[in-house]
Amino acid sequence: MMERRPNQATTPRADARPASLSLNDALRTTGAVRDFTDQAVDDAVLARVLDTARFAPSGANAQAWRIVVVKDPDKRRRLRDFYLRGSKDYLAMVSAGLRPWAPTNDRDAEAAALAAQKAAESAAAPGGLAEHFDEAPVLLALFADLSMLAAVDRDADRYTFAGGASIYPFAWSILLAAHDEGLGGVITTIAIRAEQQVKALLGAPDPMALAAVIVLGYPARRPTRLRRQPVASFTSIDSIDGPVFGPP
Repeated sequence: MMERRPNQATTPRADARPASLSLNDALRTTGAVRDFTDQAVDDAVLARVLDTARFAPSGANAQAWRIVVVKDPDKRRRLRDFYLRGSKDYLAMVSAGLRPWAPTNDRDAEAAALAAQKAAESAAAPGGLAEHFDEAPVLLALFADLSMLAAVDRDADRYTFAGGASIYPFAWSILLAAHDEGLGGVITTIAIRAEQQVKALLGAPDPMALAAVIVLGYPARRPTRLRRQPVASFTSIDSIDGPVFGPP
């Protein structure tokens, strides 16, 4: 839920910027932020964020991304409803011990989890960001132009993801640039479950595909100690089961 701070300090000028972090500090402290103050994000600040993020890499420098800044209250509410519906499904699968929508999941187990959730709707009721999605200071719908992606694994007989390499670095650059402006946020993908409805809502024709909805705002609390596995837990030498690589 968005944290209310009626007595907070006066909103800073649009051109007032916090002291920049070093790149190393920024990479180590840009965690997911889902709780925001009521402070509005000035368009000039958001424009700077996007102006910096546009230098993200993409295949052949195609820059196959499009951003829709969702401001209309009705569109925000409808986007919240799409997100809320997907969040309930997400929590239902988590409650059943499944990684939601993992490509290797047993589809029957997923269906059983969703059926159980529908039979006891309140048991998997989301809270926080999902229920107040439309109240977030900034909602950015990120679309990818599929005609501009070099998806080299397009014809593979497994789940494909290579095309995302030309889109998600841009999404991450938005979060890093936002951090530099004193903002926080999170990249969400649950609304993709209602992709066709979102595309219709925001006027995105084919071959546009919804890649994420990015939420931004001034954080009520900023994470400072992120929990991540050490290098030795995911790095090996010469083969997946080879000797562990890590700091001496």
